[in-house]
Amino acid sequence: MLDGKRTTAGARGVALIAITYVDFLIFAQFAFLDRLAQLGIGALPLKVVMAFMALGGISLSLLAPRLRRWPSPQLRLRAGFSACAAAALLSFAPLNVAGASAVAWLIGAGLGLLTVTLVTHLAAWCSPHHPLLTVGFGTGIGYFLCNVPWFFAASPQIHASAAALLCLLGVFLAPRDAASIGPVLPHPPVRATLPFALIVASFAALVWLDSAAFFIIQHTPALKAGTWQGTAHLWTNAVLHLIAAVASALLLRRSGLLAVLAAAFCALAAACWLLLNPAYVLPASLLYPIGVSLYSVALVAFPSLLSQASSQAQRARQSGWLYAVAGWIASALGIGMGQNLGHVPPLFLVAAGLVVLPPALLVLTRHRARELILTGLVLLPALAMARLQFMAAHPALTPIERGRQVYISEGCIHCHSQYVRPRSVDVLMWGPVQSLEAVHAEQPPLIGNRRQGPDLSQVGGRRSPLWLKMHFFDPQAVSGSSIMPSYAFLFRDQRGNDLVDYLSSLRGAATLQHVFDEARWAPSANAVQNANLQEGHALYNQFCATCHDAHGATLLRWKASFHRLPHSLATGPFFYLPPASMPQERFQRLAQITRFGLPGTDMPGHEYLTDRQVASITLWLMQNIAQPAGNH
Repeated sequence: MLDGKRTTAGARGVALIAITYVDFLIFAQFAFLDRLAQLGIGALPLKVVMAFMALGGISLSLLAPRLRRWPSPQLRLRAGFSACAAAALLSFAPLNVAGASAVAWLIGAGLGLLTVTLVTHLAAWCSPHHPLLTVGFGTGIGYFLCNVPWFFAASPQIHASAAALLCLLGVFLAPRDAASIGPVLPHPPVRATLPFALIVASFAALVWLDSAAFFIIQHTPALKAGTWQGTAHLWTNAVLHLIAAVASALLLRRSGLLAVLAAAFCALAAACWLLLNPAYVLPASLLYPIGVSLYSVALVAFPSLLSQASSQAQRARQSGWLYAVAGWIASALGIGMGQNLGHVPPLFLVAAGLVVLPPALLVLTRHRARELILTGLVLLPALAMARLQFMAAHPALTPIERGRQVYISEGCIHCHSQYVRPRSVDVLMWGPVQSLEAVHAEQPPLIGNRRQGPDLSQVGGRRSPLWLKMHFFDPQAVSGSSIMPSYAFLFRDQRGNDLVDYLSSLRGAATLQHVFDEARWAPSANAVQNANLQEGHALYNQFCATCHDAHGATLLRWKASFHRLPHSLATGPFFYLPPASMPQERFQRLAQITRFGLPGTDMPGHEYLTDRQVASITLWLMQNIAQPAGNH
């Protein structure tokens, strides 16, 4: 009879942990956000809604141990599952921002009450013989289910329905009274030896890394395609999560909390480091789930099975603070890092390592001092020699070479070509044809996959470095029809300037024939005849006003960076136009400047506009710009 209760307790513990993880991962982190997108809630309102979720989670995590009206952990557990089920069902309603905020608060509050109650009294719902394996299997199964391909790719409605049904199952599985739960373990199987504040800081660092990497992957198409898209990737993630979770339980039992925290940090830090370069997304996709499952098992097991708390009340308070700080606050900070920076800075990895690794290293050195000293005496000279050989074989890259690497890593080849197609309109728009020998000499050739934006093979001769930088910061501001996203984040370090240097180096060799073709170009007679003054005004506002109006957004933002401020079309002067007494020549020159820009200045061309569009802008300019004095 006793063995049957123990088996039931272990199975119940696995189920309760797995259900909690599925609700958190597949509904709170995915389905609810997708549902908000369906409702048109985004940008600032979305941040408000998610802030309410965090507020609910933090407040109930801290209040759960102090709910005097619900002293029974069984009752609090059922209340937490019930709140999570209700939140999942309420997400089906046609919510506005206020309603979504209320549901988000309920999601956070339900999870806060549920998780803190579950981990505080987890020893009562685990197998007495193998409590850590109960946690390992529960965590691993939860992550496994969330990565099953058909479930992962299901609609938000299916995710919400599944979460609600599972949470209702959790209400049924939760013990009804103290007599129905297994015996509470008198002593944790493995005691943690760290101060509680340092344990909270270590878990916070790991959750921060996890959340930042998760957000970066989910919002970077190239990274997402290599991690969470495709059946093979999802099954791999599912299996890795399950194996790592069970391994974490075994490592906790054998070597303790310090070893697991150190291993989890090494896996997550390596994944974040590899994510800095999309070429290494595959190894990053393998390390990330391993690191997550390693620390997740420890996070669930710590309060009840590893803590040095002397009483159940102290254990409950520790659970509240651990999940409020590490579970909610650190998660929000990690998401903010991913959203604002787009990567995890290497310095932050170092700072997190200084929090997590020293205790484990201290224990290791205490027991293996002689071995470590001998290893260091052999390893340090070998590393120094290897570094010197590497530096000799790989001299420092120039900014242009580094910029080319940025061009490749950011996937610019997916939208831009570097190949002017012979005997096509490309020649007039983008420049002379490059020989095939020159293309083949590049390592690797960057002719591009497809062309959604302009060809860049000779962009350095058509665009100034300042214009390129302005365009990276806000493409739509300087090129009104651009669909390119902002790459302002590249300028938080040297990558942005290196990329500008690389593009500025792409100049080609202008031929006399090409210069002659540009100098004699004019809009076709049919285009001039069909030019429309109203269309020209609209095109001017779309492409030109940002620099040439006194209050243009680009002019005001970059005023201090221009070598020569763009001329105000209301006052002039104009150094590149024939006098007003030569209207035909003046019209043709204005059209050429509109089409090809002014080489050597920050004035870009608009090569992609049709002859009629150029003629329309020119017609509007002829009637609205200031008349020059003398021959200016």
